[in-house]
Amino acid sequence: MKIAVSGKGGVGKTTLSAMLAAALAADGRHVIALDADPDANLASAFGLPPDEPITPLTEMRELIAERTGTAEAYGGYFKLNPHVEDIPEKFARRIGNIQLLALGGVTKGGAGCICPATAVLKALLVHLVMGRDDALVMDMEAGIEHLGRATAQSMDGLLLVVDGGPWSVQTALRVRKLAADLGMTKLFAVANRVGETTDLGRIAGGLDGIPLIGRLPYDQELVAGIGRVADGEFRTTAAFERHLPEIERILGQLERGL
Repeated sequence: MKIAVSGKGGVGKTTLSAMLAAALAADGRHVIALDADPDANLASAFGLPPDEPITPLTEMRELIAERTGTAEAYGGYFKLNPHVEDIPEKFARRIGNIQLLALGGVTKGGAGCICPATAVLKALLVHLVMGRDDALVMDMEAGIEHLGRATAQSMDGLLLVVDGGPWSVQTALRVRKLAADLGMTKLFAVANRVGETTDLGRIAGGLDGIPLIGRLPYDQELVAGIGRVADGEFRTTAAFERHLPEIERILGQLERGL
């Protein structure tokens, strides 16, 4: 299962991404969790200590220079298909059965031009999506900018996170348009931070045919993360365990829909 998670900022997509990855890992699968949001917070969602930050790949200048054959940010010649197969094992942060990678922002030097860092990211995504059998959960910003046509079409699905506000549904519809432009057709939605007054019928109707496959209530305890990492061990919180049955149901819906 290779899933991209997107949605308007503030709807809880990063927390949901961490919960999906942790549930897949608890099921015995090897999982790669990709933080593709430039405002990277997936490490915090897993409960990694703030003094152990994850360095985004786009900031690993020596690695980029080695793999592309250039230390220049723009211009000059560099490899468009750099070697990336060993990056997960060498540079990912291990969290139980999860390997966590932060991609960093995609930087363009002009229309039709990519920089060496972008070449590394694109090659890595192609490898992770099309060249490995791991489960993949990709936490994205409110869009799918990291995905090219080949990787988008090879992803199993796009999960859009919405809440009770109207703007999150509008963002979901905009992301659907971007996904359609790349040939990505399997889209699903989850309503997050659902309260007693949340009108799920209105949300489902506003999604204009995107299947609403799950709902999660607002839980203040999840703000602090879904787990804790200490002494090399990853332990999930009681809050995560409370919502695990619904996460498993969402995963089941995804597997049946894919």
